[in-house]
Amino acid sequence: MSTRILVLGKGEMAIRAGEFILRHRYDSPYYDFHCAVPVVPEPDWAPSFASWCGSCGIHTVQSGDWRRVVGVYDLALSIFYDRRIGKDLIDRCGRFVNLHNGLLPQYRGCRPINWALKNGDAMAGVTLHEVTPRFDDGPIVAQVAFSLYPDDEVASVYQRACEFGFTLLTETLPLLDTIDGVPQDESKARYYTMKDAERLGDRAEWGRHVRSTPPAAGHTLNKPRRRIAATAAENGASTKGASR
Repeated sequence: MSTRILVLGKGEMAIRAGEFILRHRYDSPYYDFHCAVPVVPEPDWAPSFASWCGSCGIHTVQSGDWRRVVGVYDLALSIFYDRRIGKDLIDRCGRFVNLHNGLLPQYRGCRPINWALKNGDAMAGVTLHEVTPRFDDGPIVAQVAFSLYPDDEVASVYQRACEFGFTLLTETLPLLDTIDGVPQDESKARYYTMKDAERLGDRAEWGRHVRSTPPAAGHTLNKPRRRIAATAAENGASTKGASR
């Protein structure tokens, strides 16, 4: 039996996730990349997820509207998709997880990397969590944290987040059926909106001193070693049948 998969997202990370799914379509579990929903309009600084899907013959919802998705899915992946997902689609998916470019619950909402730098944090991270009708508040499936450095810019942290995020995603997906998400601690939750971005100051752009260009697709600065700093178990996620 194959795992019927829906992917919503944008840019290099959505493409890399799609490539991983296609590479493992004949492995167990058997992945069937059935449908894609790109962010529309797609950002001009990232490679086109819609174009990549077209080149691979994957059915694509060209409008980018999740409400146009038909059918049921065993697994749905949101990879930097920027719309709130409704209960109708969530209920048609056996499992629906989102890859979020920040540590949860501290950095819900928009621009988590920018805010981590603005707030002077020592660590940033990436979180894989269950999707609910509200933004970024679902149970945490897996999470990884990594260091921030004094000379970091948004672009350099974004690149590291993509590398750690891809590793987190590809190491977690084969184990997803064994992992129960852990509810987020609401007492630690912070939510940042687009209106809050006015307070980012010199952390609003890719770089502080000049209007830096965004990270080039397929290239990373200070590419991290392939090591997950915090696994699902280390963050309290339980496996089915294991002691809590």
